[in-house]
Amino acid sequence: MSAPVKFLLVDDLPENLLALEALWQRDDVIVLKARSGDEALELLLHHDVALALLDVQMPGLDGFELAELMRGAERTRRVPIIFVTAGSHSNERRFRGYEAGAVDFIQKPIEPDVLRSKADVFAEIWRQRQLIAGQRDQLQAQAEALQQADRRKNEFLAVLVHELRNPLAALQGGLRLLRRDDDPVRAERIGDLMHRQMTHVVRLVDDLLDISRISQGKIELRRTTFDVAGAVTMALEMSQPLIDEKGHVVAVQVPDTPVMVTADQVRITQCVVNLLNNAAKYTPDGGRIAVAVTVDGPVCRVSVTDNGFGLSPEALRSIFDLFAQVEDHLGHAHGGMGIGLALVKQLMDLHGGHVTGHSDGPDRGSVFTLAFPFG
Repeated sequence: MSAPVKFLLVDDLPENLLALEALWQRDDVIVLKARSGDEALELLLHHDVALALLDVQMPGLDGFELAELMRGAERTRRVPIIFVTAGSHSNERRFRGYEAGAVDFIQKPIEPDVLRSKADVFAEIWRQRQLIAGQRDQLQAQAEALQQADRRKNEFLAVLVHELRNPLAALQGGLRLLRRDDDPVRAERIGDLMHRQMTHVVRLVDDLLDISRISQGKIELRRTTFDVAGAVTMALEMSQPLIDEKGHVVAVQVPDTPVMVTADQVRITQCVVNLLNNAAKYTPDGGRIAVAVTVDGPVCRVSVTDNGFGLSPEALRSIFDLFAQVEDHLGHAHGGMGIGLALVKQLMDLHGGHVTGHSDGPDRGSVFTLAFPFG
């Protein structure tokens, strides 16, 4: 149901206001009453009206003067005005009224059906104007969203090219060195480097494929019953190389009794890995990371807390969007392309859960929490 329209009635005589108000005893109309031009201006500061019915002869501001003030203000210059007059007026006074912005004159005594019919026309015009304004705002928001998505896509493609080129160049260089070098120790070191670069490439491709599959509805959860502590342990093992590289200290807190959940263990582990990798990337060397598993009624929560670079409120609002990058953190991304947290969000949605982020601000660390059904 559309919002009710508002009519403004202005007359210095209370009985006239009551008589006019009685014409619109309907749920879709709100009647605003003023006994003077000053009261009317005060109401117009706070309400958008579809029609103003102004008595011509009032003490203080008369109807013509009020109409001129309304036409001079941006907020009210397009409000239709009908003058209500008790007597006949000369052509000169009528011309003044139309010049002030009137669309019609109504003589007293008022014919209710005529006034209602005219008011209904302006009410419908107001509704159509509101509908068009809403559609305009919606189209503008969609256009801005498309521009933002296009910008993020372009930034993502640039980062993707960079992130694929670097490991591929390292692999190509490693192969050339292996052909020329007979030292087994050096060959093993080169092989380890190539393995890490290949793992990086595979991870990028896997994340992209997962995002694509979820978007197309082609990913299916393979639910089993498992202890969440086991998934956390596995995630820590997978993130350990990056954590060790940065020299972080990790604290783990899990309940003494198993926390058994029915979910896709691989995907839950993947989500924890992404949170751990983010914490490791965006925390200065030698930082602290804490992982905690808690049970809150029917919900299991896995939280990853760090004392890293933190996030602004603006960054938190978009951090789970696909290809979102925190500009201040780009120098610490280490191959991040803005898909990890978006993937976590989508996987949590598939589990009937959610992921949240919190930070007290830049350089004050952050905490990300997975929440999904327990049991």
